[in-house]
Amino acid sequence: MAVGAPRVTDPDDEDTRRGGGPRPARTAVTAGVLALAALPLTLLAAASGLGRYVRPSADEWCFLPLVRDHGVAGIVEQFYATDNGRLANGLLVGLYAKAPVAGHQGYAAVSAVVVLGLLWALTALLLRRTGLRAPRGTALLAAAMTSAVFLLATPNTYKTFYWPAASVSHTLAPVLAAGAALPLLAARGRRGRIAALATVLVAGAFLGTLSEEASVVALVVLGAAVVLAPWVLAERVRRTVRVWALTGAAGVAAGTLLLVTSPGSRNRRERYDAETVSMLAPDSLVTSLKLFVHILETVLTTWQYAGAVAAGVLLGLLVRRRPDAGPAVLLPYRPLRLLSLGALAFLVSGYLCTVITYPVFGTRVLTTERTWNDYLLLYVLLLVAAGAFLGRALRRAGRPATARYAAAAVSAAVCAATVLGLAAPLHRLGGDMRVRAERWDHQDRFLRERAASGARTAPYTPHTVGRMLEPFGGGGRNQWPARCVADYYHLDRVTDGRRTP
Repeated sequence: MAVGAPRVTDPDDEDTRRGGGPRPARTAVTAGVLALAALPLTLLAAASGLGRYVRPSADEWCFLPLVRDHGVAGIVEQFYATDNGRLANGLLVGLYAKAPVAGHQGYAAVSAVVVLGLLWALTALLLRRTGLRAPRGTALLAAAMTSAVFLLATPNTYKTFYWPAASVSHTLAPVLAAGAALPLLAARGRRGRIAALATVLVAGAFLGTLSEEASVVALVVLGAAVVLAPWVLAERVRRTVRVWALTGAAGVAAGTLLLVTSPGSRNRRERYDAETVSMLAPDSLVTSLKLFVHILETVLTTWQYAGAVAAGVLLGLLVRRRPDAGPAVLLPYRPLRLLSLGALAFLVSGYLCTVITYPVFGTRVLTTERTWNDYLLLYVLLLVAAGAFLGRALRRAGRPATARYAAAAVSAAVCAATVLGLAAPLHRLGGDMRVRAERWDHQDRFLRERAASGARTAPYTPHTVGRMLEPFGGGGRNQWPARCVADYYHLDRVTDGRRTP
């Protein structure tokens, strides 16, 4: 039987065919789903609210005076010609750096809304295209839990969510890539398919100049869609999906080629001595594999990811076949096949991301958690899918209603526990962020007053959070980006405030 094919044994379908209207039980289910969805939504709102304590640090000290003096076009040119070659990255950085401190403070909220909105739309459209429906709020619940786990379950939430410079490259990038599938899922007719092709081509090129790691993941997924389409998709949609995937891959390849051949990318490789380390050398490949295994150990032992599985189970338990559903788009129901292929895509893309990152960061890949998010979105989506298959299996197996209710109750409890498990470290991080924001603001006023009084030098005291780099950090060894701090405040030089008598 194809996924989503009609089942006369589904009690919900029987009620629909008899013309039964909404039942009190359905209303109660909807109310329960919306109440449960409020938990991750509240967590995301709280996390977004903490963004008001974000202040510039690390690379952003250099971005701010550049955007102030030369605008967004200036930083785009700087990225392409000098820094890293990432044109799209420069554009996004320029947009939030245009409103210096306010841009940093508002970024978390904007990115959370974008992530939640795209994943919500993706879930809703996937249900529609597979001929399924669910109680109101179910797609929102799945998207909210996915967003909360993806954004907040990593070892260093500050760098992956609150640090805009890292988030646009490694957290927002994979979500934007997933969002490129929305026009394809919504396409109806020839014009819709053409619009989907145009969108994925442009999105692919944009992604190629935004993040090398996210581009690798996209190429693996798109390549898998082309090769594995006969195993997964119905014949009537197979050609459309393959053409779409090949178009997207062409866009990613074009953008990546533009990036890696840029002067900025070449300068970055020389700066990190990456030219002397071949990522394809046997030693590099073996070391990258060992590092990726260690990363997997961390990810697989992070229990909060269970919330994604639980949200998927609820999704699988609650979905029903739409009475107006058209022909199935997937081949007969094969959850193990789909999950195995998805797991393989995750492992391959994660390893390849480690391979291309190793020449730049070396063994510090283990502590550069922000680069993990490029492939962790695929992992979280895979967990949701596994849960959905499990929930659907419980329905199809003809289990007693009490067993399904018990599974739903356990899943809801896991979702609630996950939210609490994510809230505790977020609360601690928020306290650290607030302390740094107060000290940063005090020092900001002091440096501005010194510059206004005509002083050419001033002391700067580093205040860090989330293992962020700061001028004079690392026991005073890290002078960079002190020159950028001086430029930002129109000073000639800043000195280490901890050593000023």
